[in-house]
Amino acid sequence: MNRRDLLKLTALGVGLGMMSLPTVSCAVTTQGRMLPPSKGKRIVIVGGGWAGVTAAKYLKREIPDADVVLIEKRPMFMSCPISNVWLAGLVNLDFLIHDYLTPAAKYGYTFINATVTGIDRDKRRVYTDQGYVEYDYLVLAPGIRYNYDAWFAGDKEMARYTQTHYPSAFIPGSEHLRLRKKVENFEGGTFVLVVPPAPYRCPPAPYERAAMIAYVFKKNKAKARLVVLDPKSDIAPKGPGFRKAFEELYLDIIEYVPMASIKEVDPVKKVIKTTAGDIKFDDANLNPPHQAASIAWEAGLVNPQTGWCDVDPLTLQSKVDPRVFVPGDANLIQGFPKSGDMANNQVKSVLVKTIKAMIEGKDPLQFVKAPTNTCYSMVNGDPQEAIVINVVFDFDMQKRAPVAKQTNVVNERSTDLGRATYEWARGMYRDMFS
Repeated sequence: MNRRDLLKLTALGVGLGMMSLPTVSCAVTTQGRMLPPSKGKRIVIVGGGWAGVTAAKYLKREIPDADVVLIEKRPMFMSCPISNVWLAGLVNLDFLIHDYLTPAAKYGYTFINATVTGIDRDKRRVYTDQGYVEYDYLVLAPGIRYNYDAWFAGDKEMARYTQTHYPSAFIPGSEHLRLRKKVENFEGGTFVLVVPPAPYRCPPAPYERAAMIAYVFKKNKAKARLVVLDPKSDIAPKGPGFRKAFEELYLDIIEYVPMASIKEVDPVKKVIKTTAGDIKFDDANLNPPHQAASIAWEAGLVNPQTGWCDVDPLTLQSKVDPRVFVPGDANLIQGFPKSGDMANNQVKSVLVKTIKAMIEGKDPLQFVKAPTNTCYSMVNGDPQEAIVINVVFDFDMQKRAPVAKQTNVVNERSTDLGRATYEWARGMYRDMFS
């Protein structure tokens, strides 16, 4: 980690004190209206991740008369996809970060750097720490939060201790920096990586992270054992590719433990009790279950039984409020993985077409298309080798549900796929920010 990368992460403004925990205060500001009344339809987007940035660009491009407003609390974008590769030191931070102002200036939408404190769906207002913004349509794309309650039953002090000492790093920011330092400085002993229960952000990510951590341990000649605790019965997706990499590249480092659902976590005594047995650790990457981000809960849009927003897969409209759309990781659509690629494609193939059709008084189902999903996973650092999965989806219009039409998996790692990983990422970043 060089000094310039450290300064860039500092500029993101996402210290541990700002990271999402299971409960977040959502007080409404007393400040007034931030923007004058819109002359056309106003579409407000909450959240500047993969879904939110894509939505801002393409909504303004496809509906030029609309007043498109993107609200994001971070002053700078940092990507979760490719962050595992950065964790292993294979790319610098420049590859992951982007500014919000360039695409806003180029495509003509409004970017507001503010923290959303509440949403009034009756008045159709989004409240921030700087005032409120009125909307005709709301695109809620806030991503995820960690459900530490599943482990600690509301003990916020223990949740914060765990997040501080054994960060998950599935939300971009300081957690990634801390995890990278921990991995780089680990000299030996047992390092545990907990795979969260499904559904969670980016299904292959924990296994790619395990490979990248093992690569660093191998490169540093650390006398380390990396224990991967997985609640599933086997690695999925891309199981054969990951298993082959683990066995051929990191046999003496990675110990994969299936059917290891978490029963109890004691981060102070460094003990994890699972259905596959108990394990003591020296350091860890502890990943609790995921849920929709706190603002979605505060807005009354989350199904408490699942922890996610229920939406119509064909339109991405909330089943609670048809004026609210929830693309990306905060929704729950059976069959769709939570990934950056899926978020980007959901927005372009479903969300933008739906809102445009509604504004024009047309039937959205005449225009929407099922998205695709592509996911590369780096499994080796020298040489840089990856595996990949691509799924082409279709919509069952009668059941109003997605179906996987074609699945292509390449489990044989190669340097060609390693190079393709970066080409894919560059293409996605260009699509959102250039």
